[in-house]
Amino acid sequence: MTSGTLFDEPPDETGTAADTPLAERMRPRDFDELVGQDELVGRGRPLRQAIERDTLRSIILWGPPGSGKTTLARLIADVTTSRFVAFSAVLSGIREIRGVLAEAARARGRRRTILFVDEIHRFNKAQQDAFLPRVEAGDIVLVGATTENPSFEVNAALLSRSQVYVLKPLSREAIGVLLDRALADAERGLGGDALRADPDALAAIARHANGDARVALNLLELGAAAALARAAEGGAAGDARITLELASDAMQRRALLYDKGGEEHYNLISALHKSMRNSDPDAAVYWLARMLEAGEDPLYVARRLVRFASEDVGNADPQALTVAVAAKEAVHFIGMPEGNTALAQAAVYLATAPKSNAVYRAYGQAAADAHREAADPVPLHLRNAPTRLMKDLDYGRGYRYAHDEPGAVAAMSCLPPSVAGRRYYAPTARGFEKEIARRLAGWRRIQAERRASADAGPDGAGTAPPPADAEERD
Repeated sequence: MTSGTLFDEPPDETGTAADTPLAERMRPRDFDELVGQDELVGRGRPLRQAIERDTLRSIILWGPPGSGKTTLARLIADVTTSRFVAFSAVLSGIREIRGVLAEAARARGRRRTILFVDEIHRFNKAQQDAFLPRVEAGDIVLVGATTENPSFEVNAALLSRSQVYVLKPLSREAIGVLLDRALADAERGLGGDALRADPDALAAIARHANGDARVALNLLELGAAAALARAAEGGAAGDARITLELASDAMQRRALLYDKGGEEHYNLISALHKSMRNSDPDAAVYWLARMLEAGEDPLYVARRLVRFASEDVGNADPQALTVAVAAKEAVHFIGMPEGNTALAQAAVYLATAPKSNAVYRAYGQAAADAHREAADPVPLHLRNAPTRLMKDLDYGRGYRYAHDEPGAVAAMSCLPPSVAGRRYYAPTARGFEKEIARRLAGWRRIQAERRASADAGPDGAGTAPPPADAEERD
C-alpha cells in the first residue's frame, strides 16, 4: 500500500500515533468493527464484496461529517492489494495529484492504483477535470469523499463514471455502541483507566453528536479527562465517573448541523416553506429556529417569508405581505437576536393564513404567453395621446374611462388580440379571494351585457369616442 498525505502519522509501539485523539485511535480496523453503514458494507453487500475482491470501480462517498467516509477509505487501503494513494483536497494541490496520476499511468498493467481524494468538492470543476482522462483510461480507480451534494460539486462527466454511495448519519444506538466500545477497550480506548460513565451522560453525548462519530468520541474523551481530574483532586483516582454534569460541560453549546453555503441550507429553507404552505405553524417555527440558531442571515429568511406571502397566500389574505415586510423591517431595525420573534410571528401568521397560489399561477401563465406569443403592440385605445400627432393616429380612440361607467367598469378589452379572452387569475374560494371572485363575476357579467348591447348598435363594440378629457384620465 502506498499512502499519501492524508493517512501519514508517526506510529507508536501500539500501532497508533503518539497522543492520537480517541476518535482516531478507535477507527475500525476491519469491516466487522464498522458501525452504522450495514446497508452499504454489511456482509454480502455489493460494495463490501467489490472491496474484498479488489474489483472496486470508481466511487463517490457522500455523507455528513463523522459518518465513516475516511474510515471506509482506510479499510479499502487495508483490504485491497492494489496500490492505494490517499490525498486530502485541503492539504494537497493539483500539481501533486498530477504527479500521482502520471505514476499510475506508468504502473498500469502491473498494478492498479486506487486514488482516494478526501473532500473532493474542494477541487473546482477545472481541477477535477485532471482525473477524468485517467479514470476513462483505467489508470486509476477514483474514490472521492464529500460532505456536499455531488450533483452540484462534482464534475458531471466524472460523476457519470462513478457510483455514488450515500452514507447516513449514525443513529444514536450506533453512537452508543462506539462509546461503550471506547470505554471498554484497554488497548486503544479508555478501558485502561479506572473510568465509568453514567448512562444519562452517554445518552446526552449520543444525542448531542447528531450522528457524528468523531464528535461523540471527542466529547467522551473530554468528559473522561474531566472525570479523571476530578477524581484525582478528591483522592479517588481509581473511581473516576463521567456524569451528566461533566458531559454537559464538555458539550457547552451545541453546534447545529447547518452549512449556510451547502445543501443543508436549501433543505432547511425548503422545510420551512413547505411547512408554512401546509398550514403547520409548529413545524414552521421549528425549522425557522433551526436556521436562526445555526447563524443563518435573518434577512435571507425574511426575504423568503416575503416571497411566500405572495406565492402561497396571495390575495387569500392580502395582509400577509404587509406582515412579512413588517417582519423584515423589524429585523433590519432591531437586529438579532431580538428580531427572531418578529420572524417567528410572521412565520406563524403565514402558516395559519388561508392559502392561494392564484397570483403565482397567474404570473407564470402570463409570463409564458409573453415569451411564447408575438409581441403584440398595445391596442390603440389603451395608449396615451399627449400630442396632436398621436391623437391624429387614433391613440386613445375608443378608450372608456371606467369611473364614468356604471359600476366603474367598461366593456372594452385590455388584452392584445393574440391573447384576447385569456384568463390568468383564477381566485380560489379561500379567504379574501372568495370576495374577489364574487366581484370579478359581477364585473364580467356587466361587461358581457354591455358588449351584447353594443353589438346590437350600428358601430359595434368599443367604437364610442372617448370623453373630451380622456387624455387626462389615464
